[in-house]
Amino acid sequence: MKTLYLMLVTLLGSTPLWGQGTQTIRGVVIDQDSKAPVIGANIIIVGSDPIKGAATDLNGQYVIDGVEPGRYSLKVTSVGYEELMSTNVLVVAGKQLELNFEMKESLVTLSEIVVTAASDKTELNNDLTTVSGRTFNTEETSRFAGGRNDVSRMAQNFAGVSNVNDARNDIVIRGNSPSGLLWRLEGIDIPSPNHFASFGSTGGPVSMLNNNTLTKSDFITAAFPAMYGNALGGVFDLQMRNGNNLKREYLGQVGFNGFELGAEGPFKEGGKASYMINYRYSTLGVFKKMGINFGTGSAVPNYQDLSFKINLPTAKAGKFTLFGVGGMSDISFLGSETDFSKNAGNLYGNENEDLYDKSKTGVFGITHSYVFSPRTSYKLTIASSGIQTLINIDSLTWSNAAVPELQASTRYYNQSLTQYQQSAHLTLNHKFNAANTLVAGLLLNHYDVNFGDSVLRQTTAHNVYWRPIKKGAGTSLLTQAYVNWQHRFSDRLTLNAGLHTQQFTLGSASAVEPRAGLRFNLTTRQSLSLGGGIHNQIQSLPVYYIRTYQGDINSNQDLGFTRSQHIALAYDLNFNRDFRLKLETYYQSIDKAPVEKFASSFSMLNAGAGFVLPDKFNLTNQGIGRNYGVEFTLEKFYSQQYYFLLTTSLFKSEYRGSDQIWRSTAFDGGYIVNLLGGKEWSLGSKNRTLGINWKVTAAGGRRYTPIDVQASLASGQVTYINEKENAQQYPGYFRTDLKISYRINKGRITQEFALDIQNVTNHKNIFQETFNRRTGVITRENQLGLFPIPQYRILF
Repeated sequence: MKTLYLMLVTLLGSTPLWGQGTQTIRGVVIDQDSKAPVIGANIIIVGSDPIKGAATDLNGQYVIDGVEPGRYSLKVTSVGYEELMSTNVLVVAGKQLELNFEMKESLVTLSEIVVTAASDKTELNNDLTTVSGRTFNTEETSRFAGGRNDVSRMAQNFAGVSNVNDARNDIVIRGNSPSGLLWRLEGIDIPSPNHFASFGSTGGPVSMLNNNTLTKSDFITAAFPAMYGNALGGVFDLQMRNGNNLKREYLGQVGFNGFELGAEGPFKEGGKASYMINYRYSTLGVFKKMGINFGTGSAVPNYQDLSFKINLPTAKAGKFTLFGVGGMSDISFLGSETDFSKNAGNLYGNENEDLYDKSKTGVFGITHSYVFSPRTSYKLTIASSGIQTLINIDSLTWSNAAVPELQASTRYYNQSLTQYQQSAHLTLNHKFNAANTLVAGLLLNHYDVNFGDSVLRQTTAHNVYWRPIKKGAGTSLLTQAYVNWQHRFSDRLTLNAGLHTQQFTLGSASAVEPRAGLRFNLTTRQSLSLGGGIHNQIQSLPVYYIRTYQGDINSNQDLGFTRSQHIALAYDLNFNRDFRLKLETYYQSIDKAPVEKFASSFSMLNAGAGFVLPDKFNLTNQGIGRNYGVEFTLEKFYSQQYYFLLTTSLFKSEYRGSDQIWRSTAFDGGYIVNLLGGKEWSLGSKNRTLGINWKVTAAGGRRYTPIDVQASLASGQVTYINEKENAQQYPGYFRTDLKISYRINKGRITQEFALDIQNVTNHKNIFQETFNRRTGVITRENQLGLFPIPQYRILF
């Protein structure tokens, strides 16, 4: 509490030191369908007197200078296009604001007519998404309480998304495994962008994505359009912003995600090319010395990451961009140096072993885009990515004086998993007219893997050997092709229809996936949307290389895709300009999920619930599952200096293993309710702002399988009662977060102070049950208690 008090004093005791300055709003306006620049579009600041604005040039670019810090609404108009509004955008003193627009051509073809349409603040970048989609910006990521500047944790506030694990940022969509999420960056499929990530999971404790480098992006939870494949649960389609091509700007930040430095600007004054680069290094060692517990006991996570983007427009050859994100992390849980009787809050350590964990993840790509005509454009992205995990575990209790290999601190587990991916994505956009648009593409992912992990086994009193769990190296190719047609029957009725195909050389699997979506605007502010489709996904690549106990063969290499058939119906109502009500219901049927060939409760649909990928062999695509539910969203968009968001999800997630018994999946929480909001106050003038944001989450507790005590004692390792897989549930999850922020705009510098207090009531949420094989006692461990996160950021 003393530490918390000092943080608050520091936060509110800061005083401004510089004079008031103005800033610039800049960006580009393009056609939403063809991606061609919209020339001569007018962008004005609503309510400015005299009117302040600009018109786009031949490249669709605009610049508005002399804007004082504060919040503004911008209106974009152009002859033959539907009007756009962007409301309550934040202008700060220390950074120019980049605001890009994509305009929709009106079906009305009469000249000199500007069509006014109701502004939809949730409209996605990809307008081919008919249902179950949501857009977000980086300001939302940094504003929400409990978000840790993490896009994954921010997405957990949306309807249909749940995660009752404080230690990870997994995205569980409508009861699907987080492994069913597709991460896409700059048009390329990428591995899990998280530190301490593991194969078979798409989440992690700390995000590698830097929200300071991202721009408006899309999040889709069902029935996604044809350009997305190899996913069952959802899509996170992320875009990196371009660096400022007008002036050099810098950023400094310190908080939970690390010490951070950023720079951006033009390569030369007056040039069009720009760069952006950000580097972060972990600060959790400092947090540990402050007495803050983040679930790792005495172990301190170390990590660092780098993000960059280089934008190279040309006069005649189109635009080239280079981008990259990479990071490395390590942590050591040393039972040999830890007193567990005094070391509370260690969710991962074990007093009987020393564990060493290292991981690396990275992606680098180059993109070329070219506009052939006002109706046709193309984009080609080529990228290389990779992920590597190294884990070693030493036993502190397994010793035998007669066997030299089994002494104290015996190394009994080794893991080295490496996966490289070379990707190419070609997209062609053609707009036949205002009513018809075609998008087609080809996506290639070439995998090169080298997997090996093994465990020490003892056959007799004097004989030990290393048994391989996963072993093998090889290459494989996933080929995806798609076509999507959008037809606008009128301003009220739009059809999106598409076809996606994919083929995987490992297992010789192939699939054809029809997709369709229909949106009917009942009025300018009400709509009904219906979407459905078939989706297939390959297994996590290490699954194909799991070895049998006897014969030492990879028995899973003939596994095919897991298939999902998904349908969703939604009703949207936008009212009073800044309010939105949304109701949605869905049903998802899953088949061809990997299960064991003999009767058992196992299903790969439960994979991704933790750090460890199941090491089951002799699997077959005979499992099934189903997810269904209803969702409710009531949102007040930020205006008049406040906002709120209420989301509720009631759902059921079930599966059937090879024993033909229906059970709850590991993600069948049953319900989740999020209520969050915030308010800002201007102190004295626009140059100082105090903000308070809060969030309350209530959800069904985590599912778990009870431990078999007698079998665990006999085997010397934790053994579960498999017949009761996910049959029990911890008490309901509850957490309240509070965030206090203070922003100062002076001269050309912006300073931001924040204190994000997670679980402010210190509620005890159960994390897991553990079994101590030395004492034979089962104990329950709680998740994070009160967790204060200070942050400071400076922009100049």
